[in-house]
This record gives sequence, C-alpha cells and structure tokens, in this order.
Amino acid sequence: MRLYPALVLILLSALVVLCGCTTGSPSGGLQDSTYDDPFAYCAAVGAVDAPDERYTGAALPDAIIEGMVAQGILSADAPPEFAGNAVWRCMAGGVWFCHFGANLPCLEQADLSKTPSEAIQEFCTANPDAEVIPAAVTGRATVYEWACTDGEPEAVRQVFESDPQGYLGAFWYELEAK
Repeated sequence: MRLYPALVLILLSALVVLCGCTTGSPSGGLQDSTYDDPFAYCAAVGAVDAPDERYTGAALPDAIIEGMVAQGILSADAPPEFAGNAVWRCMAGGVWFCHFGANLPCLEQADLSKTPSEAIQEFCTANPDAEVIPAAVTGRATVYEWACTDGEPEAVRQVFESDPQGYLGAFWYELEAK
C-alpha cells in the first residue's frame, strides 16, 4: 500500500514531461512564445486587457482597422488619425476592439457603484429635480442612468452591462478572423 503515493508521483512526473510543462512555465511554454498576429495571440493567451510583450505585431494591426470598417464602426475613407483612435484586447480567446469615437470610455472599467460621487451629490443639490444627470457629472463608465429626486441622487436604472473582464460591453466588438 505504500507504493501508491510513489506511483502517483511517477505518473505526475511523466505527465509533466509529456505535456512540456515545467515549474517555470505552467502554460507549457506560452511565456516564451511571441505572436505578431492578434488572432493567434488572443487564441494563445485567452484574456488580457492590453497586448503585452508576447505580442510583437503592429500596435493597431490592419486587421483590426479592416474589421472596424467591415462592422460599420469606421468609415472606409476615415483619416488615419481617426482610424487610429482604437484599442484592442483579448477576451475568451478572441480579438475585441473599441473605437474611442464620441468620448467612449474604452479603457475604463465599468463603474457598478450605486453610491453617488461628490460631483453627483453637488449636481443634485444645485438641480434637485433633474430627470437626468449628465455623463460629464456621473462619469462615462457608470452602468446606471442617474437622476435627482428632491435633491437626492438616485441610480434610476441600469443601462449598460459589464463584460467578463469588467469593461462596458456595449462599446467592445468582437473581430472575426478572416
């Protein structure tokens, strides 16, 4: 019966050798790999908020700009400086992008708090019955529509959802590989 732990240790060692895993690289060598294609990179890393040192391609690959055009986010004749106002990341092994456009909070985590900020409190003091508190006051990353009722701030309803990585999902688009 004392052979059982030794047998388990031998089998685990064999699995480590067969899969190429080492204690220095639990992902089986992923840490040492580099990618210049965003699709291969995202497939390998799964989820990351911004490309890291493993991605060696262009900061904003042509495939992402072409994807924004194909999905109607960007006009085909948009000036390069406007087209470049985008960021991308990996989620669930796919390539996702956000174009800043009209003050979109691409890089901010979704604000899920129902606790009013000082700015919201001050706005409601000055506008006690405002039906809507502007985004310039609430912050653009809030998931709620805010209003003032008798001078008190209130999160009236949720208008956005956060994605699995905590960003406002409505502004991020998955890019299909060609």
